[in-house]
Amino acid sequence: MRILLVEDDEALCAAVAPLLEREGYRVDVCRDGDDALYYMRQRMFGLCILDRMLPGRDGLSVLRAARAEGLDTPVLMTTALGLVGDRVDGLDAGADDYLVKPFDVRELLARVRALARRPAPVAVSGRPCCGDLTLDMGTLVLTGDKEQCTLSKKEAELLAALMENAGQTLSRSFLFGRVWGPGADVEEASLDSYVHFIRRRLRAVSSRVTVDTVRGVGYRLLDGGTGA
Repeated sequence: MRILLVEDDEALCAAVAPLLEREGYRVDVCRDGDDALYYMRQRMFGLCILDRMLPGRDGLSVLRAARAEGLDTPVLMTTALGLVGDRVDGLDAGADDYLVKPFDVRELLARVRALARRPAPVAVSGRPCCGDLTLDMGTLVLTGDKEQCTLSKKEAELLAALMENAGQTLSRSFLFGRVWGPGADVEEASLDSYVHFIRRRLRAVSSRVTVDTVRGVGYRLLDGGTGA
């Protein structure tokens, strides 16, 4: 799982990032609120550890903006403010968990593991559309230009993620987290296999939409009818 660590205390970053990496996580660090929101918008992290007190835009503002934009990355908020009211503010802003500084690293790791075990969110829309495609997430029926077919649940979740972000390149880590959940023990080749299945489904329903491979990054959905 890839973690975004947002913390302006360099010493704390130097202590926490290597600890997380030794546990098998990939860690990206940023030190201010504006950068944090930018990186969260990329939807490539399975978890964000977010400090409340940051230069510029503070952690609460970052979190409220992210949730208002529909960004559902799990967030563990950290802060030296430990009063009940402070914790309530963090949770009301959209934090999934709240950890008061100074903290024991064992507790930090336990909370990260707990958040990583949570299932990935399902598609936001019940009927995502793209070009000549419509996907009914209730029945898992894909409707194309002339035909219909039924998808497996994993195929539908993967295709829904691509349809909801049509034209955008989605990283492999984002797609793994979206379909199998952050930290899931899944073989790397599983994603490629499901992309292969989806391409067959698109041909089966005579769709103009295609799944494009972006080498070294991930995949994106293109509507062939728009000249993309």
